Amino acid sequence: MAVKIRLARHGKKNHAFFHIVVADVRAPRDGRFIEQIGSYNPNTNPATINLKGDRALYWLNCGAQPTDTCRRILSYEGILLKKHLEGGVKKGAITAEVAEQRFNAWKAEKDNKLSAKKLGIKEAKKAVAKELLSAEAKVNQERAEAISKRKAEEALAAQEAAAAAAAEAAAQEATEGEVKTEE
Repeated sequence: MAVKIRLARHGKKNHAFFHIVVADVRAPRDGRFIEQIGSYNPNTNPATINLKGDRALYWLNCGAQPTDTCRRILSYEGILLKKHLEGGVKKGAITAEVAEQRFNAWKAEKDNKLSAKKLGIKEAKKAVAKELLSAEAKVNQERAEAISKRKAEEALAAQEAAAAAAAEAAAQEATEGEVKTEE
């Protein structure tokens, strides 16, 4: 029986996540599987991968062939490197302690890169939020200046109208006073 390590699709339309499964090649993509060894969610940034490393390594040693995407995931998680180092230990090329040191050094470097990426994403989000906030503050300032200018113009127009009305009233009284003096 040929066994593959592959992805089984789950989730909503346009929002899929995947189970990493060990399945017979004749089984349907989302159908029967032998064992579920992890999950992969590409919707997050960076993608979330939960993997049972020891079980994946067991199945690789049993002869299971990963698909292209699963091979990338296993490589990203260091499972293929661990298999390679175990092969070197079996051949006697390196000792188990050296293999463990190499794997731990690789894992530490990978974790540093991942944390730097997460930090960069967080900083980029903060920068975008700060930029949007400053742009909004600028727009609000411009609106406030426009409103105060309009209110000042309205107040000036009201004063001019009041002065014109007072002048007209004074002129009206003056003309009424002339009419009364003539009578």
